[in-house]
Amino acid sequence: MQDANQEQHGVFSPAVRNYALGVLVVVYTFNFIDRQILSILLEPIKQDLGLSDSALGMLTGFAFALFYATLGIPIARFADRSNRRNLIAWALAIWSAMTAVSGLAQNFWHLLLARIGVGVGEAGCSPSAHSMLADYFPKENRATALGIYSLGIPFGILFGFIAGGWLNEFFGWRVAFFIVGVPGLLLAILVRFTLREPPRGMAEGRVADEEQPTIMETFRFLWSKRSFRHMAVGGGLTAFVGYGVITWVPSFLIRSYDMNTGDVGTYLGLILGIPGGIGIALGGYLADRYGARDTRWYLWIVSVALIASTPLFFGVYLSNTAFASLMFLILPILLGNFYQATTFSQTQGLVSLRMRSVAAAVLLFILNMIGLGAGPQAVGILSDVLQPSYGDESLRYALLILSTVQIWAAYHYYQAGKSLKDDLVTD
Repeated sequence: MQDANQEQHGVFSPAVRNYALGVLVVVYTFNFIDRQILSILLEPIKQDLGLSDSALGMLTGFAFALFYATLGIPIARFADRSNRRNLIAWALAIWSAMTAVSGLAQNFWHLLLARIGVGVGEAGCSPSAHSMLADYFPKENRATALGIYSLGIPFGILFGFIAGGWLNEFFGWRVAFFIVGVPGLLLAILVRFTLREPPRGMAEGRVADEEQPTIMETFRFLWSKRSFRHMAVGGGLTAFVGYGVITWVPSFLIRSYDMNTGDVGTYLGLILGIPGGIGIALGGYLADRYGARDTRWYLWIVSVALIASTPLFFGVYLSNTAFASLMFLILPILLGNFYQATTFSQTQGLVSLRMRSVAAAVLLFILNMIGLGAGPQAVGILSDVLQPSYGDESLRYALLILSTVQIWAAYHYYQAGKSLKDDLVTD
């Protein structure tokens, strides 16, 4: 199929754009299946390999996030001057293979190397996808489109938790890694030969400059904008809580309520998948709706959602039964996902066309170092610190302390909204 970058601007039909969005949602779903399946398998891995919570926090946090976030920036710069579709296909193949290899690990170091490999592969996905979608969809629909793309997160968690939980029950954690990793190799072939690369600026009728800004020029440009500084920190703190929940709540349910991995994977997967998906899509929709009337509400909607959801975490972690804990978790998961679509969308609107992939990578670097890197690690360390006093219940209180960080995040989104209108690129 002829590459889209050889075609004239504006030739893609809605069907082509929607197909591309659909395929990228599936890719992102596999991204999160392979990334988060480790969470549902932490307890059997802990027992099999004899690891501490701090070590498990390293595997789920910095071991992945450091390489994922750091390599994402140079890879994104490459994406801003090359074929983004091909880059996504190669990235998908790499992280899928490394997920399958995780099942061969015999100790902490083997699993660490496999997780690093997953992080390296996944570094090539989202910045390239964000840039492509920004060229497929105009700015008035961009938050909605990126919200739909972000549904890959709850879909991936849903399938990863359910599949991982029951595969572990029947076949063990090693087989679970292999079974969820291999299908991504087939999807990579589909991406390479059926997606079309959009011309840069197609959705806005703009043409990209030939000169590409450097990584540091893009970073300085973004950091000069007050709205981005607050939005990035607010997003990082929201992700800090979110990744702590996704990573450690399965272990909390197993330790505190004696649930098995199959039941935890099913119930938690449904909650993270369905309300989580609704939250991402609804957050993008409400941001587009109210932000069109008053630009500040593109980000203020996130502040309201974070403040409203924080008190509910006390019910999650202080309930006497697993059922009550899971029911309390539904709304915090829904509201806690409001930030994703509009944060990514507004970042694309803050930069020029040749900065878009790098801008997405810079944002992801901040979100993932604060959220994915520090969140699970902080919970693991805090749980180990509290363990002498609370025993197996130490994880309950570590997670409760983590949840209060959302109030801090809400403050940053409020401040970001006040400056957004003046910072958006309009030419």
